[in-house]
Amino acid sequence: QVQLVESGGGLVQPGGSLRLSCAAPGLTFSSYAMAWYRQAPGKERELVASISNLGVVTNYADSVKGRFTISRDNAKNTMYLQMDSLKPEDTAVYYCNRRGAALFLPWGQGTQVTVSS
Repeated sequence: QVQLVESGGGLVQPGGSLRLSCAAPGLTFSSYAMAWYRQAPGKERELVASISNLGVVTNYADSVKGRFTISRDNAKNTMYLQMDSLKPEDTAVYYCNRRGAALFLPWGQGTQVTVSS
């Protein structure tokens, strides 16, 4: 069974940066558009950014546009999220998955991002 493994989260001050990674061993990674999602305490999970299967097309939520960059390395079955100019409202657990609810794999444990001074 495919497992999604997120890493790279942590505690960072406002204005700081983090780079998240998503590994998907066992997935035919290059066949699927992928995405990052996040869930803040008391809120529903939301789409943050998505990337097409070959990495040509990317899309971002308005709240992160211009600050976050999604990328992928299909040779490594890995996706990344570079997060710059972080804000306290970016605090959440970040998850990766295939793009589109109908294609969701079982969710991984996610990686906690906390932005606080």
